[in-house]
Amino acid sequence: MTTRPGSSVCGIDAAMDVISGKWKVLILWELHVGTARFGALRRGLPGITEKVLTTHLRELERDGVITRREFDEVPPRVEYALTDVGRELNDALGPLSRWGEKHRMGAEPHPA
Repeated sequence: MTTRPGSSVCGIDAAMDVISGKWKVLILWELHVGTARFGALRRGLPGITEKVLTTHLRELERDGVITRREFDEVPPRVEYALTDVGRELNDALGPLSRWGEKHRMGAEPHPA
């Protein structure tokens, strides 16, 4: 990961540097089932623009969370996959996902 030494206050801060923004976590979640091409990621993330997806994929690759593999074919084919670091990060996001499911708007109110 490319966090600047000494720039993170704590582990949460370092993690948030990698997954900040609306789409990065969702991209990681899409890749949890395996390798995906750009078009499949775009279809799996309704509302994301090509520019934002491209930017976030580059940042996630730079941070060592995903890999980008180009195939020398016509038409060109590129596949994205989680690295070991990315799988570890996705595992860490699992409890956050469960919390969100439990407490999302429209769900049963949580007893006080």
